[in-house]
Amino acid sequence: MTKYRIRKASLADEAAVVALWATCDLTVSYNDPHADFRFALNKYGSDVLLALDVGEKIVGSVMVGHDGHRGWIYYVAAHPNKRNHAIGRTIVEAAENWLKERGVGKVQLMVRETNTAVQTFYERLGYEHTPRVVMAKWLKQSD
Repeated sequence: MTKYRIRKASLADEAAVVALWATCDLTVSYNDPHADFRFALNKYGSDVLLALDVGEKIVGSVMVGHDGHRGWIYYVAAHPNKRNHAIGRTIVEAAENWLKERGVGKVQLMVRETNTAVQTFYERLGYEHTPRVVMAKWLKQSD
């Protein structure tokens, strides 16, 4: 049995969740994490899930979504002071269950090339490197 309670985030959690993402070095200058949080929150195809400790403090999070047949997880965060306490595993499993409940059979994630330390974590959870070329195009101009 897990020692963390999982629940969906609410708008009231935004500041704490974004602070957690920043603490975990998950934010980048070209993505507004507040906008990402609000965009995904409590939608048909996406949500933000939280891991709470026994004191109901947010110690982990994941943003999860799908396009109907492929699921994606983003912003997987476990508070640095609580690493190696199964928070990451618990929150990833919660996202996988969220996808399974919606009939999504495959989950994917992207890891920045510079974030090599986390790759071993995902491999232990059964994730594999898949040979793909990711192509991108910026549709908005930066200010």
